Amino acid sequence: MKAFMVERYGDQAGMRAADVPDPRVGADDVLVKIHAAGVNPLDLRIRNGDFKAFMPYRLPLVLGNDLAGTVVRVGPSVTRFAVGDEVYARPDKDRIGTFAELIAVHQDDLAPKPATLTMTEAASLPLVTLTAWQALVERARVQPGQKVLIHAGAGGLGSIAVQLAKALGAHVATTVSTAKVDLAKDLGADVVVDYRSQDFEEVLDGYDVVLDSLGGENLAKSLRVLKPGGTAISVAGPPDPAFARELGANPILRLAMTALSFTARRNAKRHGVTYSFLFMKAGGDQLRELTTLIDTGKIRPVVDRVFPFEQTLQAMEYVEKGRAKAGKVVVAMT
Repeated sequence: MKAFMVERYGDQAGMRAADVPDPRVGADDVLVKIHAAGVNPLDLRIRNGDFKAFMPYRLPLVLGNDLAGTVVRVGPSVTRFAVGDEVYARPDKDRIGTFAELIAVHQDDLAPKPATLTMTEAASLPLVTLTAWQALVERARVQPGQKVLIHAGAGGLGSIAVQLAKALGAHVATTVSTAKVDLAKDLGADVVVDYRSQDFEEVLDGYDVVLDSLGGENLAKSLRVLKPGGTAISVAGPPDPAFARELGANPILRLAMTALSFTARRNAKRHGVTYSFLFMKAGGDQLRELTTLIDTGKIRPVVDRVFPFEQTLQAMEYVEKGRAKAGKVVVAMT
C-alpha cells in the first residue's frame, strides 16, 4: 500500500511517500480502507520528535492520527463491525498511521461514522472531539450554567470544544482573531474575545474551566481568569506528574515532567485553582456518544481545506505554517 513515512525526526525533509506492506490484522483488529485522514498539530510534533522521550516509536513510521473509511476485513474475535461498515477513529497512540491506504485498528477504538457526514467531514473529527470530550466531560465534569473558556475557538480543537461546552449547558467564552469572530458566534460562543484588540484577562473573570491549546503565557494568564477551585486543562502546556503516572514513565522521566510543570502547578496553587495536562486517548465508546451529538446537529465539523492524498506533505506544511483559516485540514483519497 501507499503511505507517508517519517524516516527520521526533524522537519519535512524527514518524510517521504513509500510503498509499504499491508497491515497485519490481529484477532481483535478491523482492517479499514481509509477514505480520508485529518491533519493535526500532533502529527507535526510527532514528526519533529517532540514526544520521543515517552512515545518511542520505531522509525520508519507511518504518520497520521485521524481516519474515516470502510471496513474491508475483520479479525476472528471482532464482534462490533462487519465488512462494508463505514467507520471513523483516532487509533491508539501506539498504532497510528492514517496517512496510508489501509490501517488495522482495534475494534474498541472504532465507531460507526456519523450518518449525517461525508467521509471527509468525519475524518476531521476523531482526535479533536475525543480531546474535547476527555477535557470537558471526563476531567472537568462541566455542568449546566458553569462558565467555560475555550482558547482558539475557531481552530480544529477549539471549534469543537465550543460546541460541546454549549451542548453541556455551559456559558462559553472563546478567543479568536478578528476575522473569526462571526464564526465563533455561529458555533455558539456567548462571549467572543478578539485577541488582536482585547486582552482576555482584562475581559473575563470567574470562570470554572479553561481549555488551553496554546501554552506559555496564555496558560499563565488563563489561571488568573479562573475562580477559586477552577480548573485549567492544557493540551499544550507542560506534562505533569499525573500524566507521568498514567503513562507508567520511568523515574527519570517522572522527575523531568514534575520539573517541567512545576511553575504552572505552583502558579495554579497560588490562585487556588488546579492545573492539568491532557494527552487524549483513543476511545470508540466515547466516539459513539459523540456521534449522537453530531447526528443531532449539536456538533458540526469545521473543515478549512481538503488536499488529495498525494499532497499529504503539502497539507502538513499548510498546517505547520498556520495557513488554515478555521477548523481542520483533511487529506482525501481520490
